[in-house]
Amino acid sequence: MPELPEVEHVKRGITPHIMHQRITDVSFSEPVKRGKLEGKETIIKGIGLDDFITHSVDYVITDVQRRSKYILFHIQHGNSERTLISHLGMAGAFFVVRSLEDIAIPNFRKHWQVVFQLENGIKLVYSDIRRFGEIRNVESLEAYPSILEIAPEPFEKDALAHYLAQSHEKKYINKAIKPFILDHRVISGCGNIYACEALFDAKIHPEKKVKDLSVAEKTKLFNSVVKVLEMGILNGGTSVSDYVHADGQRGTMQDHLKVYKQKHCTECESAIETVIISGRNTHFCPNCQSEDR
Repeated sequence: MPELPEVEHVKRGITPHIMHQRITDVSFSEPVKRGKLEGKETIIKGIGLDDFITHSVDYVITDVQRRSKYILFHIQHGNSERTLISHLGMAGAFFVVRSLEDIAIPNFRKHWQVVFQLENGIKLVYSDIRRFGEIRNVESLEAYPSILEIAPEPFEKDALAHYLAQSHEKKYINKAIKPFILDHRVISGCGNIYACEALFDAKIHPEKKVKDLSVAEKTKLFNSVVKVLEMGILNGGTSVSDYVHADGQRGTMQDHLKVYKQKHCTECESAIETVIISGRNTHFCPNCQSEDR
């Protein structure tokens, strides 16, 4: 699943091509149309396809933002302002092309789901191999409360204080630290790959309870989360499965991973262990991240 660095690169890749452009048409794939007919929320969620078109066509894209793992497209038509909220799910991707044939990766070209035709001749294409992603068209963010629950962006000055305050909340103190930092109400945008890498960087065992960490240890871990997320952005994201940039290129963060899907620790050469914590595969070094440290 694309995490904060990957979504940031998608946003950066599409923004220069779509800003201030009027949406002239919207097309949906047969699976999206069939899903809606069957009463399923396939890709387009919380709104019917006809209403989605009504509230998209002739609207101008006025801003593109990333919020955690979401991309927000702010659109306007006259006095009407709306927001397209998109989550890439497990294998979603946006492309900016002149035609669908220009999508270089066959699987993404085959599995296009939504096409926004823009006035400048560009097509903003949302492709999704597994169809776990989503696009919503809302009048305001209040219509999708999940967005409003997200913690401050980890790079903002109040993010650390928010994270430390959450660590004292009753609902979190007995949780393992790994699912705690994966909670988007605690830290924004940290997914499984970067959580594993941050815990290794901070030398903290992923199953250690939140209540058993000192303020210094929790602060060190937060700083490690920021560090690995910044590394992910610098290296274009992690392409270990389906993730690609808007131009079809792959990220290189996978070349810098220390524990995630690695065989041996890069520091002590111990065998990397894998356990399932809260349903997620968790990779760690039993020596460098010993529970006794």
